[in-house]
Amino acid sequence: MVSDAGRAGERPEKETVVGKLVDLLAAFSPRRQELTLSEMARFSGLATTTVHRLAGELTERGLLERGADRRYRIGLALFEIAALAPRGPGLREVALPFMEDLYEVTRENVQLAVRAGDEMVFVERIAGRSSVGVRTRIGGRFPMPPTGVGLVLLAHAPADVQQRVLEAPLTRYTPYTLTDPESLRNTLAEVRRTGVAISDRQVTSDAVSVAVPVHDDHDVVAALSVVQRFGDARPSSLTPAVRAAALGMSRSLAAAGSAPAGR
Repeated sequence: MVSDAGRAGERPEKETVVGKLVDLLAAFSPRRQELTLSEMARFSGLATTTVHRLAGELTERGLLERGADRRYRIGLALFEIAALAPRGPGLREVALPFMEDLYEVTRENVQLAVRAGDEMVFVERIAGRSSVGVRTRIGGRFPMPPTGVGLVLLAHAPADVQQRVLEAPLTRYTPYTLTDPESLRNTLAEVRRTGVAISDRQVTSDAVSVAVPVHDDHDVVAALSVVQRFGDARPSSLTPAVRAAALGMSRSLAAAGSAPAGR
């Protein structure tokens, strides 16, 4: 993805058309939801003439929208395409009833995430007005190591993914964030052994999360967590409820995967 700092200057255009389209769309971010043509060129690193041509085609097809202020925004057609992703809305459709039940029991933040390469993406969340603040945005990416859901996903990720994540620099968000690779390896082994991950003030100094895996017929496909304010209750007291919700999701996903075609 393109960083918020952008790219310095336009690079030689040797990419495929698909690569250029991806770079152009990646110029948008939660902090850059509306861009002019020149801003899209600056943040994507593409030539202005290329951006003008691609933006026009994307706008005609509804993937981008241009307002009266001549600024471009992500279009509804792109949202409609993204809604077909099975690990997003399809998973959410199964998970939401269980997440709602879990929220009713705990009255705390409830989060669902999937692994995307060496990072994770939050695909659903439920938060109450009195819940502790979290750095969660549906569709937002985040490093795996510091979070409860991330620890679950990383613990069950392929060995090469674990190696890349552990060998890369680990960001310290709070004084409690695990940044030592060996300590993190031991934590991942414990997550696999117990089936639960507890992230104690690793992302923000006022929050603790309890997370467990969600399975389909064969693999861990997601991670479910409850995030509460540090000191409100013992994290272990949340584990049974989180496990029960994840078990319900897993059984529903397995049943959906084994259903005959057309059902």
